[in-house]
Amino acid sequence: MKKRKKYTAEFKREAVRLYETSGKTQAQIERDLGLWKGCIREWKKQLERKGEQAFPGHGRLGAEDKRVRDLERENEILRQERDILKKAVAIFSRRSE
Repeated sequence: MKKRKKYTAEFKREAVRLYETSGKTQAQIERDLGLWKGCIREWKKQLERKGEQAFPGHGRLGAEDKRVRDLERENEILRQERDILKKAVAIFSRRSE
């Protein structure tokens, strides 16, 4: 099993810039740099979508992705608290009858 190579954000940006300015094909650049097929296209898409926020690295999320994850966690906690309160109301309303 091959170990997956990790590339820095700077390397990825430079590879895309090289593709855009060199006049070489994407496949030629990927071969020259020893990259897997299609990675420059993926890196280019990420740069177009996220600009400077692209390639946060080492499993770190971008600012927007982190905010979404935090809000989803908070939402799950609130759902659990709501469910607990519903159960408590049901228990106490049965006792008073």
